[in-house]
Parts: sequence; C-alpha cells; structure tokens
Amino acid sequence: MRIDIKEFTGKCTCGKEHRLKVKDMILEQGALQRIPEFLQKDPYTQYRNFAMVCDDHTYEAAGKEVERLIRGIKVIKLNPENLHANEIGVQKVRKALEQMEGIDCLIAVGSGTIHDLTRYHAYEDQIPFISVPTAASVDGYVSTVAAMSWYGFKKSMIAVSPILVVADSRVIAHAPMRLTASGVGDLLGKYTALADWKITHLLNGESICSRICSMEYEALDNLKKSLEGLIRGEIAAYEELMYGLLLSGLAMQMTGNSRPASGSEHHMAHFWEMAVINEEISAYHGEKVGVGLVLASDIYHKAADYLRQGKFEIKESVDVETDLIERIFTNKELCENIKKTNDPNLLDTIDPAVLKQKTKEITAIIEEIPKPEEIEEMLRKVNGTAGLQDLGFDLSMREKTAKIAPYIRDRITFLRILKFYDFYDKVIR
Repeated sequence: MRIDIKEFTGKCTCGKEHRLKVKDMILEQGALQRIPEFLQKDPYTQYRNFAMVCDDHTYEAAGKEVERLIRGIKVIKLNPENLHANEIGVQKVRKALEQMEGIDCLIAVGSGTIHDLTRYHAYEDQIPFISVPTAASVDGYVSTVAAMSWYGFKKSMIAVSPILVVADSRVIAHAPMRLTASGVGDLLGKYTALADWKITHLLNGESICSRICSMEYEALDNLKKSLEGLIRGEIAAYEELMYGLLLSGLAMQMTGNSRPASGSEHHMAHFWEMAVINEEISAYHGEKVGVGLVLASDIYHKAADYLRQGKFEIKESVDVETDLIERIFTNKELCENIKKTNDPNLLDTIDPAVLKQKTKEITAIIEEIPKPEEIEEMLRKVNGTAGLQDLGFDLSMREKTAKIAPYIRDRITFLRILKFYDFYDKVIR
C-alpha cells in the first residue's frame, strides 16, 4: 500500500497545522522493485549520486538488490559487530563518505542504528536520504532526530526525516524474530507514552492532539490482533506492525517532538542505555522499552489502587533530587547535563490542588493501560523480553530505575508526578 501523506497533514481540530517532512511512503510486498519508478519522478529526479549505508546483514537482506536497482550507487557496508549509533559509528560513516565525491542523496538500508547514522550525516551534509527498513524493529524510521549515545550521554540529536520510505514487507517478514519482537515492544510502549501525555495535559494544559492519540490507539488494537500472525510469518501481520511503527513516526512529525511515542517506558530504556549503574547490555532498544513498559504499567496500576481508595496525601511541592542525580551520575560532565535538563523544575507546573482534584480522571487514564501481566503475555507471545532478568538485571533495578529515570528527559511523565504522593515509595518497590 502507498501511505497517503496528505491524510496526516493540514489544519487539525487540536488547533495546529500538522506538517510532514517525508514525501512518500510505500509498504507492500516487492516494494524494493519500485525504487527506480520513484526515482524517475519529482522531486527525486534531481538526485544523481547515491550512497547506501548498510551493514553486512542488511546488505544481504535488501542492500544487494538496491545496489542492482540503482546504477552507480556507492556502498558503505559496515561491520555489524558492536555497531552503535554513537560517535564511533558516526566516524566510520564519515570516513567512508570522505572518499566519495558529489553524493547528493543517502539511502539507509537497515533498522534503527543504520537509520540514525544515516540521518545524522544527511543533516550534517544538508542532503536528503531515503529509508529502506529491513525489519519492523523500531518506530524511528521517519524520525526527525537521531537517537545517539554521545560520549556516554543518551541524546536526541537534530537530524532529518527521510524523504521517501520504501518498506518491502517480504524483506521485513524475513527479519530475525528477535528484531520483530523489539518492534512489538517499541509499539506497545505507546500505551504508557499516551497515558503520560494525557495526564500531563489534564494537569497543566500541555498541548495534545486527540487525532494523534486515536491513530496510535488504533495501531495498538491492530497490533494485538496480529501477534499470532507474526509468529506464523504472515505478511499481513508484518505489514500491520510496520504500519503501526511508521504511524508512530508520523505522529512525532505531526507533533514536532517525540511526546506521542515516548514516555516513562522510554526514559527507563534510555537510563539503562546510559549504563551508569549497570554494565552495557546487548538488548535492542525495543526490548528495553518493552521491559520498561511492564515496569511502568505495574507501578501505574499500583498507584491507581491507592488513588481509588482516596487515602493519601499530596506534597505541596517536589524539588529536583539533585543529591540523587549527583550520586548516580558520577561523571561530572554527564551529571551537569542531567542537572541542566531539569532546570527549570518541570513539576513546578503541577498544582497539587489540581492533582488532587483530577484523581478520578487520572485513574481512568491509567485503566486504559493493559495490566503488566497482559503486556508480558503479548511480549512473550513473540518471544520478546518482558522482565528485568531478561536484560540481565536483578529485581533491585526496579526501584533504582523508577527513581532516576524521570530525570533523563525534560518531559513530565506520571512516573515523575508520582513523587508528589505519600505512597510513592510503596508503588515503585
């Protein structure tokens, strides 16, 4: 199917005019074969000198065919072992590009890491890039930022969206199941991301778009129906998952930030990726998000139990826990970056009286999130990771993560708001 970009643009009932950077998206069997067709049409006819970024695995999956279809394309084939979206990966691509002249369009053939490295260089060199996903593993294919680990600090760096996405569902369905399970985890994470967004809007009026929320909830409903099909290798199920992931990326473009797709579950994943109290782990991003989702769901539903009982106290204010930040982030530069991220204190925008008044509405929003047991069942169904121990952590990581993860980004989540309540320590343990 060719995804109609116009369907997601224009004036919206939320009061904003949604705009997208991506020009065309196609998701179907045999989509790779249509690349020459697109390149013969505007605005793609202006590009003449292409360079493809891939790794040894993704070259075999799709890059070899892209090389056959685009005459004269230069190939940057990276070693997938210990390849990450970090300063080292950036330098590897930069070194290869410096050997090439006149490149006016990049093509990313791979999944998250390859795309982030490509979009970073596309932005730096002020040239466009084309996306060729090889797995339904992440929702960042059409992101306008590159999720990088930059000298130990997890950063969303300004980058560019692809102008064209060519997602061949036959290629995607043949990806390793672990990558697919990662995509399931990343997409399911929207349950808590949307809840965080809605609760914050309820409490301080942060801008929200009900149309985007509806889009994402529909994608989640369709994903739940497709889980069995993923195990059976059904093309339609893989297209449903990939469509949901692409939709999540479009939602971020429509909003202008990652709010519709990233909440407390992502902040936990980012914290683990920073490896400040844990060793580096080999889990994919979506695997970490899935585990974060299970934890967040459990904490949120336990909090909802207290909210329903109505027997709790709320603090008048909550300061940024500078002592905690300094204790966890022992690297001075990293510590200062985290402190800057939390200045001003976002919880100063939350009125404790409003927080108390909105108890029933907050509880209702939490009830829209599947219970942790249900989420774990969905993840296990596709052989995905669902618990701290799957990542190599012991159960003590739960409380440590819950306390510090809300400070990783300058964004309010219910995990941060929970610090107002007197039952906070009970639900995070």
